[in-house]
Amino acid sequence: MSTVLILGASRGIGHELVRQYRADGWRVIATARKAADCEELKRLGAEAHQLDVTNAEGIAGLGWKLDDEKIDAAWLVAGVYGPDHASFPTEQEFDQVMHTNVLAAMRLIPIVAPLVAATRGKLAVISSRMGSIGERTGNQGSLYRASKAALNSVLADAALTYGPQGATCLTFHPGWVQTDMGGSAAALTVEQSVMALRATLAKAQPSQNGAFLNYDGAQIPW
Repeated sequence: MSTVLILGASRGIGHELVRQYRADGWRVIATARKAADCEELKRLGAEAHQLDVTNAEGIAGLGWKLDDEKIDAAWLVAGVYGPDHASFPTEQEFDQVMHTNVLAAMRLIPIVAPLVAATRGKLAVISSRMGSIGERTGNQGSLYRASKAALNSVLADAALTYGPQGATCLTFHPGWVQTDMGGSAAALTVEQSVMALRATLAKAQPSQNGAFLNYDGAQIPW
Protein backbone atom coordinates (compact mmCIF):
# COMPACT_ATOMS: atom_id res chain seq x y z
CA MET A 1 0.00 0.00 0.00
CA SER A 2 1.32 3.42 -1.00
CA THR A 3 1.65 6.11 1.68
CA VAL A 4 0.94 9.82 1.32
CA LEU A 5 1.73 12.55 3.84
CA ILE A 6 -0.46 15.68 3.78
CA LEU A 7 0.71 18.61 5.89
CA GLY A 8 -2.16 21.01 6.53
CA ALA A 9 -5.30 18.93 6.00
CA SER A 10 -7.94 20.57 8.17
CA ARG A 11 -9.91 22.09 5.31
CA GLY A 12 -9.94 22.95 1.61
CA ILE A 13 -7.34 21.37 -0.63
CA GLY A 14 -5.58 19.45 2.16
CA HIS A 15 -8.82 17.91 3.44
CA GLU A 16 -9.86 16.91 -0.08
CA LEU A 17 -6.45 15.36 -0.72
CA VAL A 18 -7.06 13.14 2.31
CA ARG A 19 -10.51 12.16 1.09
CA GLN A 20 -9.43 11.32 -2.45
CA TYR A 21 -6.30 9.40 -1.52
CA ARG A 22 -8.25 7.35 1.03
CA ALA A 23 -10.93 6.62 -1.58
CA ASP A 24 -8.19 5.25 -3.82
CA GLY A 25 -6.89 2.96 -1.09
CA TRP A 26 -3.80 4.85 -0.01
CA ARG A 27 -2.50 4.93 3.53
CA VAL A 28 -2.80 8.58 4.56
CA ILE A 29 -0.84 10.42 7.25
CA ALA A 30 -2.17 13.94 7.76
CA THR A 31 -1.70 16.91 10.06
CA ALA A 32 -4.03 19.61 11.33
CA ARG A 33 -3.60 22.43 13.83
CA LYS A 34 -6.66 21.68 15.98
CA ALA A 35 -7.54 18.48 17.84
CA ALA A 36 -11.11 18.52 16.50
CA ASP A 37 -9.82 18.59 12.94
CA CYS A 38 -7.54 15.65 13.68
CA GLU A 39 -10.57 13.69 14.86
CA GLU A 40 -12.31 14.48 11.58
CA LEU A 41 -9.29 13.26 9.64
CA LYS A 42 -9.34 10.03 11.62
CA ARG A 43 -12.99 9.56 10.65
CA LEU A 44 -11.85 9.72 7.02
CA GLY A 45 -9.39 6.92 7.74
CA ALA A 46 -6.22 8.95 8.06
CA GLU A 47 -3.52 8.68 10.70
CA ALA A 48 -3.74 12.20 12.12
CA HIS A 49 -1.16 14.24 14.01
CA GLN A 50 -1.83 17.62 15.59
CA LEU A 51 0.66 20.17 14.29
CA ASP A 52 0.97 23.94 14.22
CA VAL A 53 3.45 24.46 11.38
CA THR A 54 4.72 27.68 12.98
CA ASN A 55 5.86 25.77 16.08
CA ALA A 56 9.43 24.50 15.83
CA GLU A 57 9.03 22.05 18.69
CA GLY A 58 5.90 20.63 17.10
CA ILE A 59 7.74 20.11 13.81
CA ALA A 60 10.58 18.36 15.62
CA GLY A 61 8.03 16.13 17.35
CA LEU A 62 6.46 15.23 14.01
CA GLY A 63 9.89 14.31 12.71
CA TRP A 64 10.26 11.89 15.59
CA LYS A 65 6.83 10.35 14.88
CA LEU A 66 7.68 9.92 11.19
CA ASP A 67 11.07 8.35 11.85
CA ASP A 68 11.65 5.33 9.55
CA GLU A 69 8.51 6.01 7.50
CA LYS A 70 8.73 5.60 3.74
CA ILE A 71 6.57 8.19 2.01
CA ASP A 72 5.56 7.76 -1.64
CA ALA A 73 4.05 11.23 -1.97
CA ALA A 74 4.04 14.28 0.30
CA TRP A 75 2.01 17.48 0.03
CA LEU A 76 2.82 20.64 1.97
CA VAL A 77 -0.49 22.51 1.86
CA ALA A 78 -0.55 24.67 5.00
CA GLY A 79 -0.64 28.37 4.21
CA VAL A 80 -2.32 31.71 4.90
CA TYR A 81 -3.16 34.67 2.67
CA GLY A 82 -2.69 37.53 5.12
CA PRO A 83 -3.64 41.15 4.36
CA ASP A 84 -5.10 41.98 0.95
CA HIS A 85 -3.60 45.45 0.72
CA ALA A 86 -0.42 46.34 -1.18
CA SER A 87 0.92 48.81 1.41
CA PHE A 88 3.49 48.15 4.11
CA PRO A 89 2.50 45.15 6.25
CA THR A 90 2.66 45.34 9.99
CA GLU A 91 5.30 43.28 11.73
CA GLN A 92 2.59 40.94 13.02
CA GLU A 93 1.16 40.46 9.51
CA PHE A 94 4.61 39.80 8.08
CA ASP A 95 5.51 37.28 10.77
CA GLN A 96 2.25 35.36 10.44
CA VAL A 97 2.45 35.01 6.66
CA MET A 98 6.17 34.37 6.36
CA HIS A 99 6.35 31.96 9.29
CA THR A 100 3.43 29.92 7.96
CA ASN A 101 4.20 29.99 4.23
CA VAL A 102 8.01 30.02 4.20
CA LEU A 103 9.69 29.21 7.50
CA ALA A 104 7.47 26.16 8.01
CA ALA A 105 8.55 24.77 4.64
CA MET A 106 12.21 25.40 5.44
CA ARG A 107 11.78 23.37 8.63
CA LEU A 108 9.51 20.62 7.31
CA ILE A 109 11.15 19.79 3.99
CA PRO A 110 14.45 18.57 5.52
CA ILE A 111 12.39 16.17 7.65
CA VAL A 112 10.04 14.96 4.93
CA ALA A 113 12.21 14.92 1.79
CA PRO A 114 14.54 12.09 2.93
CA LEU A 115 11.48 9.93 3.64
CA VAL A 116 10.27 10.62 0.11
CA ALA A 117 13.70 10.04 -1.40
CA ALA A 118 13.78 6.59 0.22
CA THR A 119 10.94 5.50 -2.07
CA ARG A 120 12.06 7.60 -5.05
CA GLY A 121 8.77 9.40 -4.47
CA LYS A 122 7.44 12.91 -4.97
CA LEU A 123 7.31 16.01 -2.78
CA ALA A 124 4.87 18.78 -3.70
CA VAL A 125 4.25 22.19 -2.17
CA ILE A 126 1.11 24.22 -2.81
CA SER A 127 2.28 27.62 -3.98
CA SER A 128 0.43 30.09 -6.19
CA ARG A 129 0.71 31.70 -9.59
CA MET A 130 0.69 34.94 -7.58
CA GLY A 131 4.25 34.05 -6.57
CA SER A 132 5.43 34.13 -10.19
CA ILE A 133 7.59 37.15 -10.96
CA GLY A 134 7.52 36.44 -14.70
CA GLU A 135 3.72 36.65 -14.79
CA ARG A 136 3.38 39.58 -12.38
CA THR A 137 0.73 42.03 -13.56
CA GLY A 138 -0.61 43.39 -10.27
CA ASN A 139 0.43 44.08 -6.70
CA GLN A 140 -2.69 43.15 -4.72
CA GLY A 141 -1.85 40.84 -1.83
CA SER A 142 1.83 41.79 -2.09
CA LEU A 143 2.81 40.05 1.15
CA TYR A 144 1.20 36.80 0.01
CA ARG A 145 2.93 37.15 -3.38
CA ALA A 146 6.29 37.65 -1.67
CA SER A 147 5.75 34.63 0.56
CA LYS A 148 4.89 32.36 -2.37
CA ALA A 149 7.89 33.59 -4.37
CA ALA A 150 10.03 32.75 -1.35
CA LEU A 151 8.35 29.35 -1.02
CA ASN A 152 9.17 28.64 -4.66
CA SER A 153 12.80 29.45 -3.90
CA VAL A 154 12.77 27.04 -0.95
CA LEU A 155 11.38 24.31 -3.21
CA ALA A 156 14.01 25.01 -5.87
CA ASP A 157 16.73 24.54 -3.24
CA ALA A 158 15.06 21.33 -2.07
CA ALA A 159 15.06 20.03 -5.63
CA LEU A 160 18.81 20.60 -5.86
CA THR A 161 19.40 18.93 -2.50
CA TYR A 162 17.02 15.98 -2.59
CA GLY A 163 16.58 15.39 -6.33
CA PRO A 164 19.93 13.58 -6.57
CA GLN A 165 18.83 11.44 -3.61
CA GLY A 166 15.70 10.30 -5.46
CA ALA A 167 12.94 12.77 -4.54
CA THR A 168 11.11 14.60 -7.32
CA CYS A 169 10.31 18.03 -5.85
CA LEU A 170 7.62 20.21 -7.42
CA THR A 171 5.72 23.39 -6.66
CA PHE A 172 2.10 23.80 -7.77
CA HIS A 173 -0.47 26.46 -8.49
CA PRO A 174 -3.78 24.76 -7.58
CA GLY A 175 -5.89 27.07 -9.73
CA TRP A 176 -8.49 29.53 -8.54
CA VAL A 177 -10.34 27.24 -6.16
CA GLN A 178 -13.60 27.52 -4.22
CA THR A 179 -12.01 27.50 -0.77
CA ASP A 180 -12.13 29.96 2.13
CA MET A 181 -9.23 31.73 0.44
CA GLY A 182 -10.46 31.53 -3.15
CA GLY A 183 -14.10 32.37 -2.48
CA SER A 184 -17.32 30.99 -3.90
CA ALA A 185 -16.87 32.68 -7.29
CA ALA A 186 -13.66 30.75 -8.06
CA ALA A 187 -13.45 28.76 -11.29
CA LEU A 188 -12.66 25.35 -9.82
CA THR A 189 -14.26 23.25 -7.12
CA VAL A 190 -11.95 21.77 -4.54
CA GLU A 191 -12.67 18.30 -5.96
CA GLN A 192 -11.67 19.36 -9.49
CA SER A 193 -8.45 21.03 -8.37
CA VAL A 194 -7.34 18.12 -6.21
CA MET A 195 -8.17 15.53 -8.85
CA ALA A 196 -6.01 17.40 -11.36
CA LEU A 197 -3.19 18.01 -8.85
CA ARG A 198 -3.05 14.32 -7.99
CA ALA A 199 -3.04 13.28 -11.63
CA THR A 200 -0.27 15.74 -12.49
CA LEU A 201 1.86 14.61 -9.57
CA ALA A 202 1.31 10.95 -10.45
CA LYS A 203 2.54 11.57 -14.02
CA ALA A 204 5.51 13.70 -13.00
CA GLN A 205 8.92 12.37 -13.98
CA PRO A 206 12.29 12.85 -12.25
CA SER A 207 13.31 15.04 -15.20
CA GLN A 208 10.74 17.59 -13.96
CA ASN A 209 12.44 17.91 -10.57
CA GLY A 210 12.29 21.54 -9.48
CA ALA A 211 9.45 22.54 -11.82
CA PHE A 212 6.75 25.15 -11.09
CA LEU A 213 3.52 23.71 -12.50
CA ASN A 214 -0.11 24.62 -12.90
CA TYR A 215 -2.57 22.08 -11.50
CA ASP A 216 -3.04 20.69 -15.04
CA GLY A 217 0.70 20.25 -15.61
CA ALA A 218 1.39 23.40 -17.62
CA GLN A 219 4.69 25.10 -16.82
CA ILE A 220 4.57 28.44 -14.98
CA PRO A 221 7.43 30.96 -15.29
CA TRP A 222 9.32 31.73 -12.12
